[in-house]
Amino acid sequence: MIAYIEHFVHGNDTESKPDDDVSGLAANFDLGATGIASKDFGGMKSFKPLALIMPTTTVDVSQAVKAAARTSHLTVAARGNGHSINGQAMADKGLVLGMRAMEDHYFELIWVDGTPYVDVSGGALWEDVLKRCVLQFGLAPRSWTDYLSLTVGGTLSNAGVSGQAFRYGPQTSNVTELEVVNGKGDTLICNETQNSELFFATLGGLGQFGIITRARVMLQQAPDMVRWIRVVYSEFEDYIRDAEWLVALGEGDGFDYVEGFVFVNSDDPCNGWSTVLMDPQNQRFDPVHVPSTSGPVLYCLELVRHYSHVDHPSYVDMVVDRLVGELGFVEGLKFEVDVTYMEFLLRVNRAEEEARSNGTWDAPHPWLNMFVSKSCILDFDREVFKKILKQGVGGPILVYPLLRNKWDSRHSVVVPDSNIFYIVALLRFIPPPPKGPPTELLVAQNHAIIQLCYNKAFDFKLYLPHYHSQENWMRHYGDKWSRFVERKAIFDPLAILAPGQRIFSRIPQSLSIT
Repeated sequence: MIAYIEHFVHGNDTESKPDDDVSGLAANFDLGATGIASKDFGGMKSFKPLALIMPTTTVDVSQAVKAAARTSHLTVAARGNGHSINGQAMADKGLVLGMRAMEDHYFELIWVDGTPYVDVSGGALWEDVLKRCVLQFGLAPRSWTDYLSLTVGGTLSNAGVSGQAFRYGPQTSNVTELEVVNGKGDTLICNETQNSELFFATLGGLGQFGIITRARVMLQQAPDMVRWIRVVYSEFEDYIRDAEWLVALGEGDGFDYVEGFVFVNSDDPCNGWSTVLMDPQNQRFDPVHVPSTSGPVLYCLELVRHYSHVDHPSYVDMVVDRLVGELGFVEGLKFEVDVTYMEFLLRVNRAEEEARSNGTWDAPHPWLNMFVSKSCILDFDREVFKKILKQGVGGPILVYPLLRNKWDSRHSVVVPDSNIFYIVALLRFIPPPPKGPPTELLVAQNHAIIQLCYNKAFDFKLYLPHYHSQENWMRHYGDKWSRFVERKAIFDPLAILAPGQRIFSRIPQSLSIT
């Protein structure tokens, strides 16, 4: 593989010179077909790399970055399971590292001062981490994403958010150590006391400062079962009041998972009443319970309480009934099931199977993810949920509160300036034309929502951001932009890493980022 790169580099770059060390690496690399590396889950961007490298060790990653650094133009992108939306893990005519090839490189249980951790590869899928930790140790990470066929390094480079984040913070707040290959090709162990600036920069850093090859993830005792509950609201004010009350409860006093979503007040099978049901075979949404004063959309609060096999059913009922009894949902629209802990965390797999069978999994996914301040969320509901999105998006519309004090401001990720803010996610699963609307129309709808937020001076940030200009990136990071640029200059001075984010342009060795 390196011999192939070298042929390309030295045939097209007069500044690059042959390097015996680079040439000697050829036998250590597997070269994959580049087709998969030119695509992602979003299905809206395509950039063909020079090569797809399948590294099996951290040394492979380091040597690939160093090989790129010896040129004036090559870039390197780390690709996990390909679930970026806007080409963020692509490298146009550069090198893409297929990090899944390293998925088994690390897996070790470690106890530090009585607390369990697991060291896992940056290329491991969270689903595999879950299964191995639960089945081998009876332990599990504390914070998750909804969909678990994502890589550890991929989510930690963004944040990693799900219904546990209100209590434990995002996944980035549940990692105590990383092994990172920076933009110079150096391999560094980093944590809060060792190479701390790289540690903080890499978490939520969009891959700009280093490639995560190992992460130390905090664990807790895995529960056996969960009580999974959904309750429906007709008024957004009631919905957010209860959601915010629940996320403020202390550990042990409330639910272990709090999420929620918007759905259409109709019998639309993709966007309406039936999407609330967890067990359609045994549950029925009776619209007679919906108040006649309800608007075009309704709201569903999704809750989970963990329990073990030794807990008496009456105790679980008592705890859940006490909490649910405090909520102001629509009477008659409460649904619940008991499932195993692992079944709950893998719940999205069922939706994936359905999407694959109907063709929407392989269709374009013009998704939009954002954080919206509590101060703006009522206006956001009126302008976006009740107007722009009143017909739904062909998939989930998530909206639930998060607590800013669970996020580490030293990390690179930015969130609104509010103690409580909401994640809003438009997760479209729509067939391509002629069955569905043109992708361009849905992208334009996303842009209209973002522009509305700017026009109304909402306090918001894009999550999994994608911008076309550095001016917009500067606005995104605000007063953290200078820190972001300084970190880039230190850890990736040639702007080799993560070119698909379109934040910085590759520069020659003789220059530096300023």
